[in-house]
Amino acid sequence: MFEGLFQPMHLLVILGIALLVFGPKKLPELGKGLGESIRGFKDALSSGASSTTNTNSNSNSTTTETKPPASPPNSGSAS
Repeated sequence: MFEGLFQPMHLLVILGIALLVFGPKKLPELGKGLGESIRGFKDALSSGASSTTNTNSNSNSTTTETKPPASPPNSGSAS
């Protein structure tokens, strides 16, 4: 279904449409934001994986304290 999607001509057409829609000044900003968000996602995945392994190894030796769920705030008017 998506076999020919990433051919060079298709990518040029997509780039041309993006340039027309967003304009030449906004396109570099969008690329920078996309790159930063992908980098942040990768960092979160790698730090999440390392903290998960640390949590699993520590959970056997220590007990964790759980808090009860917070009660909803009163709106101030009684019905």
